[in-house]
Amino acid sequence: MRPIETRYARSGDVRIAYQVVGQGSFDLVFVPGFISNLDLHWEDEGYTRLLKRLSAFSRLILFDKRGTGLSDRVDAHNLPSLETRMDDVRAVMDAAGSGRAALLGSSEGAPMAMLFAATYPERTRALALYGGYAQFHKWVMSPERLDAFIDMAETAWGTGATLPHFAPGRVDDFRFAQWWARFERLSASPTAAAALARMNAEIDVRGVLTAIRAPTLLIHRRNDARVDPDASRFLAKKIPNAQLIEIPGRDHPIWTGDVDRLVDLIEEFLTGGRAVAEVTACWQHCW
Repeated sequence: MRPIETRYARSGDVRIAYQVVGQGSFDLVFVPGFISNLDLHWEDEGYTRLLKRLSAFSRLILFDKRGTGLSDRVDAHNLPSLETRMDDVRAVMDAAGSGRAALLGSSEGAPMAMLFAATYPERTRALALYGGYAQFHKWVMSPERLDAFIDMAETAWGTGATLPHFAPGRVDDFRFAQWWARFERLSASPTAAAALARMNAEIDVRGVLTAIRAPTLLIHRRNDARVDPDASRFLAKKIPNAQLIEIPGRDHPIWTGDVDRLVDLIEEFLTGGRAVAEVTACWQHCW
């Protein structure tokens, strides 16, 4: 695989790491979930497959949200609002020379993408939301479960201890479990992980849903271990003309399970067609 250049966008006083890959006819911004690391993504087969498939039909813009991966950390005692974090998307788009883009929001990235679409409708081509939700405590974790999760993060972070909460079907996959432990360590410190969890607990975008005008596709796994599928059913009722597709599966991360099925749905939604044969050929020869 050829090296992917990492650059930095300035958002206020914070530097946001981003990468651009692919030469498609439109821009697609991938807004990741709880944690991410731009470099480490390319070391997992499923994540690499996801990014290669997406960049085969778009100019794919990737970034690490503030507090994660290669981006600047946040002050654990002065947590930024979702509005501030959402504006990091605008900063990355500006730095990447993108005036208008489709947004793929995954998990915690979905409410950020929804808020962006409501705030910057002129810059939002479409929304594809995977495993998303509008309010954290209602559809992800109760306050009591969140406290237990934060306690675990502060005592066992970096060991892969969070894997059962996100991808229980991969717990016995030794290679993936090892990668997940590195994913924890290289995406956030224990203190940063706890701060991220507290930031996400404040998420509530229910008030902006009816203001979204971009074409919207919702995808949710029927037995999602992390986010209640009712979360996307609620979004489908509130976002005008949104389309919901439920697919089989329990593991929550977008790069686990049947990645090709998921990307097929996104590609068809954004382009009106699929190019599976061409992608398979490029998988072998283009990278």
